[in-house]
Amino acid sequence: MIDKKPYRIRTISEFHEVRGLPKPEHPLISVVDYSSIKHSSEFNVTSWTLDFYSISLKRNSAVKMKYGQQEYDFDEGILFFMAPGQVFRIEVNADLRAEHSGWILLIHPDFIWNTSLAKNIRKYEYFDYSVNEALFLSEKEESTINNIIQNIRQEYHSNIDKFSQGIIISHIETLLNYAERFYDRQFITRKISNHQVLDRLEEILGEYFEEGDLRQKGLPSVQYVADLLNVSPNYLSGLLKVLTGQTTQQHIHDKLIERAKEKLSTTDLPVTAIAYELGFEHSQSFSKLFKSKTNLSPQEFRRSFMREF
Repeated sequence: MIDKKPYRIRTISEFHEVRGLPKPEHPLISVVDYSSIKHSSEFNVTSWTLDFYSISLKRNSAVKMKYGQQEYDFDEGILFFMAPGQVFRIEVNADLRAEHSGWILLIHPDFIWNTSLAKNIRKYEYFDYSVNEALFLSEKEESTINNIIQNIRQEYHSNIDKFSQGIIISHIETLLNYAERFYDRQFITRKISNHQVLDRLEEILGEYFEEGDLRQKGLPSVQYVADLLNVSPNYLSGLLKVLTGQTTQQHIHDKLIERAKEKLSTTDLPVTAIAYELGFEHSQSFSKLFKSKTNLSPQEFRRSFMREF
């Protein structure tokens, strides 16, 4: 059965019921073993959306997951982060007897309400990566994450007291901080894939500026570039920051300054006309950006360029 509308699950208890699991030990947080989930052909090729956070690690060659714009097999350690309301799709092949392994941590927003994590969870940008790539873990990294999950499970399975929530939240924050470190490592180690993104970015910006008509179109937005690259704006800026030390917006401005230098050095157009051609309504804004990038005003750059020749 293929549903056009995502199958929405509102509570962790409902998730347990839909997946044929016993009632959760705690209504607002749960660690589920994938080996205990019952798969049914009824839900094959179904899109899902959850009203709570989920962090999962799964290994299973019989399952593919559509996560944003990419599909993944579960034949290696892959960590997925999803915020409430994001859509994902699971495809199960005909062999429902295949062995499943891994876990999924479910965290209802009410569990972290009025805590430091509720405010800070927005800083973990990988929860926005619904159109990017997941986190690939080494064996050592996977072991570290698994130990944290075991601590969380053990805590809420014990007798709940006034310290339980704070301890569990502390473990969740530790997990998220490790994941941030591992994502940073992934940006660096997956050089071929990442540099392909960088090359494609240069192509996109080159074509955009080559087409001209910036007076009508304006500068390309970060969202526009990210959409063409099939990644989220936050992911793209994070990747570029690691690779080049600059954000996507800074790359766009650099490409603009390249075009401005070309016009200043090869034409006699007034600075106001160049600013207008490059999409600036006011030449002062153009001059301010140009000077911030080159330490020269447009006029000073033109004079210095002419002196060289």
